[in-house]
Amino acid sequence: MSATASPLIHWLGAQALILELPPPITLDQQRRIWRLAEQLRLLEEIREVVPGMNNLTLELRPGAKTSGWPARLRKLWQHADPLESAGRVVEIPVRYGGEDGPDLQDVARHCGLTPRQVIARHAAVDYTVFFLGFQPGFAYLGGLDPLLATPRRATPRQQVPAGAVAIGGGQTGIYPAATPGGWQIIGRSELVLFDPARQPPSALQPGDTIRFIATEAA
Repeated sequence: MSATASPLIHWLGAQALILELPPPITLDQQRRIWRLAEQLRLLEEIREVVPGMNNLTLELRPGAKTSGWPARLRKLWQHADPLESAGRVVEIPVRYGGEDGPDLQDVARHCGLTPRQVIARHAAVDYTVFFLGFQPGFAYLGGLDPLLATPRRATPRQQVPAGAVAIGGGQTGIYPAATPGGWQIIGRSELVLFDPARQPPSALQPGDTIRFIATEAA
């Protein structure tokens, strides 16, 4: 088991605890969070476990004893080996630039690259789904080339289309549904990322490996 940062553990109300890790976000720590979530779900006194980005929240069942849980959670974390994910490899075709990627030129200028170089670097990496959040099916992906890190837009858009592939700070992700958003849009995919009638509803799951396939380039 590799060394990792010491977590901060505190109560959220009377029946919920959150375990938070300091930055940076790493795949090794995220895998340990997945392992801890897997172990906690086996305990009868746990009602729900929600792994997040560098954090985990657990809710105890009504009537469960709360005394000693912070220390217990810390001990479980200390002994949690990283979960070797058996996630799938998912290839996502993306149309980069033009109407589908209105911020590609701005990202290229910020990074000191040409648009084609941004596309090449963005599509050259195998990403890992760290967790789902923000909206149903929104996958936060780890692995973005640091050279492509770009601040969010100063003024968020009122409407970002479903399937938009975007960069926000040091992360990249795909919007599963139309929603307001401030990330820099560099492309778009037709893949349906979230369908309530599907099981599971989200097309992507934590631990999956994501590969973007450029189908058109600006």
